[in-house]
Amino acid sequence: MIIKYTAPLRGELSIPGDKSISHRSVMFGALAEGTTEVTNFLTGADCLSTIACFRQMGIEIEQKDTHVLIHGKGLHGLKAPSKILDAGNSGTTVRLLSGILAGQNFDSVITGDETIQKRPMKRIMTPLAGMEADITSVLGNGCAPLQIHGKKLHGTHYDSPVASAQVKSCILLAGLYADGITSVTEPAVSRDHSELMLQYFGADIKSSGFTVSITPEPKLTGTKIRVPGDISSAAYFIAAALLVPGSELLLKNVGINPTRDGMLRICQAMGADITLLNEDHSDAEPCADLLVRSSHLKAVEIGGDIVPTLIDELPILAVLAAFADGTTVIRDAAELRVKESDRIAVMTENLSRIGCPVEATDDGMIITGGRQLHGAVIDSHMDHRIAMSFAVAALACTGEMNIQGAEIVNISYPEFYEDLASVCR
Repeated sequence: MIIKYTAPLRGELSIPGDKSISHRSVMFGALAEGTTEVTNFLTGADCLSTIACFRQMGIEIEQKDTHVLIHGKGLHGLKAPSKILDAGNSGTTVRLLSGILAGQNFDSVITGDETIQKRPMKRIMTPLAGMEADITSVLGNGCAPLQIHGKKLHGTHYDSPVASAQVKSCILLAGLYADGITSVTEPAVSRDHSELMLQYFGADIKSSGFTVSITPEPKLTGTKIRVPGDISSAAYFIAAALLVPGSELLLKNVGINPTRDGMLRICQAMGADITLLNEDHSDAEPCADLLVRSSHLKAVEIGGDIVPTLIDELPILAVLAAFADGTTVIRDAAELRVKESDRIAVMTENLSRIGCPVEATDDGMIITGGRQLHGAVIDSHMDHRIAMSFAVAALACTGEMNIQGAEIVNISYPEFYEDLASVCR
């Protein structure tokens, strides 16, 4: 994909559904009794992998574009899959589904593509083993494929060394099948979509500070879920509108869950002109329209408790830092090393290619911005967030940006390039 600056961004966009919430709507709907109706479901490859896995376990799921009906069979209604479950490129599918599979009365194997088979799974295997789950890495390297012998689990309290919604959710879902209350304490609050949605389905789940607990064997009931626009996807258009002079863009129905809104807080600290309109807090997941105007940005420091609220947005925030006046420091983000790629290494490599002074650290980056940058050949390392970040950077660079592996955006945002072209006019 070759991209270059064309014109200021103008108009409005409806952002595709939130990936995290779309995944969970299928999983929890399958474990509920009755039908769950989901609107604005994200049809990216990752979420379709979740649908495919549950269909293999006997759940009837009807999908027509972004409208999905999940005919749940209750907490104990899944059946043994006839073949290995394939999560594709989705770490969320592997980690959350492992918690569910650990408490079943059947055996299973779950794997994914080459990228997934390199991502660390000990972070869920260790706490699940503490619940007496029988889960092993087939290759013995702490990664997928994972062999899971389903059995009755024991309630536990787990002190997680990382603030990870995937780890927390995996343990809570296993806790549905435990013999007592299961709780998780994190070093900082990670995104809370699982807690909000499980409660919405009828689970007895409580949060206090950095600790969440769940009571086993609830009766979950099918419901209606309206998925808000994904703030992680909106982030690229927020950045593009901020960077390209003369831009004004309205992003419709974007989720503003306070455990996910760190991108907005950091942008505003950088001097961004972002206005929230039509805020709606009537559902479990709040949303709003975002009016974004081009802005002169200044460097900031990003670290501490805000990092879990914007971990997926750090690549595009690094792009904003490359054009902001001053030196931006990103720290406390070692989690970037174990995403779809080593995002610290890959962002450092590619920012250097476009002429930005950048230094990698163990847990982040030091980025000196404010100079004119140029197009280059960018290696996405088959990471969707890298590809989208440099598509945005291209709009503020001289010359052309050639993004290798650009098609990987289909993982989370299949219409990304079309939507970007539609507002660059």
